[in-house]
Amino acid sequence: MNDGRSELEQREPRPVREPEYTRRRTPQPSRAYRRPRRVRLSVLSLLISILELIVAVTALVFALRKDGRESDIPEDPPAEDTPVTFRFGGRVLTPIEGMPLNPYDQTAFGLDGKGRVTYELDGRKARTGVDVSSHQEDIDWPAVAADGIDFAILRLGRRGYTEGGLFLDESFEQNLRGALDAGLEVGVYFFSQATTPEEAEEEAAFVLEALDGQELAFPVAFDWENIPGDEARTDGLGGTVMTSCAAAFCKQIEAGGYRPAIYFNQTQGYLRYDLRELTEYDLWLAEYDTVPDFYYHFDLWQYSESGQVDGIEGVVDLDLAF
Repeated sequence: MNDGRSELEQREPRPVREPEYTRRRTPQPSRAYRRPRRVRLSVLSLLISILELIVAVTALVFALRKDGRESDIPEDPPAEDTPVTFRFGGRVLTPIEGMPLNPYDQTAFGLDGKGRVTYELDGRKARTGVDVSSHQEDIDWPAVAADGIDFAILRLGRRGYTEGGLFLDESFEQNLRGALDAGLEVGVYFFSQATTPEEAEEEAAFVLEALDGQELAFPVAFDWENIPGDEARTDGLGGTVMTSCAAAFCKQIEAGGYRPAIYFNQTQGYLRYDLRELTEYDLWLAEYDTVPDFYYHFDLWQYSESGQVDGIEGVVDLDLAF
């Protein structure tokens, strides 16, 4: 059918093809998406690595600066030691420098079947003894020895506390013979009321004359005591003089060939005597208890004034020798 168009016009138009180079350069959607993702991952990894490096460098710098500051800070001065103290009665006392301390293990003390204090440590036992004077009157020494007593310390004499005379104990010679014959080891003591070192030396000379060379296994003790409830020539005597008297007595006893000792209670040991001046002699402590808590060293311990021993009427002082 002819609609008035030319043959050329009536031909079906051909599609126009893009130039080959244009079609090939048009990016595909899938490729356009994948490339940016790889780039973003690479950038993120790089940033993380940079941050890690920054953190590590910062930590190192702070560590170096801290070390430097700490080396510049002076060390704190050592804290002062809290002084060691102990109590006696209502007093707080500071230990005497250079004075040997109580060496005894408190757990090693005990009581035997008769209620007497014992001490045993590493297989070694303290010996049990009595100290007596004419106040105990007649003593059955074999019965004493059979009752487990190892030694006796006898009062040899005394000085009067009013006029100051020297007297031999009325029972001394009898007790000396009886104790030695019963097989006990023996020591002696002198009840002093010396007011000067010269009087203490006079007392020592009196003791040596009375002993007349008698061998003794235990010491010769200086026993200075206060006189309660009565006026005495020794009232108000100071600790310095007491110490000088004890030292003078002991030196003369030692020169006479015997082992000297000083008898004292806790008040005298802590507040009167200067024990540092007396450490070369035996120390005989009077403290009535089942375990001694005296702070310093001692060699003999009078632990009771109310003991009971066969062969002795009434009560008697009991002692331990370590």
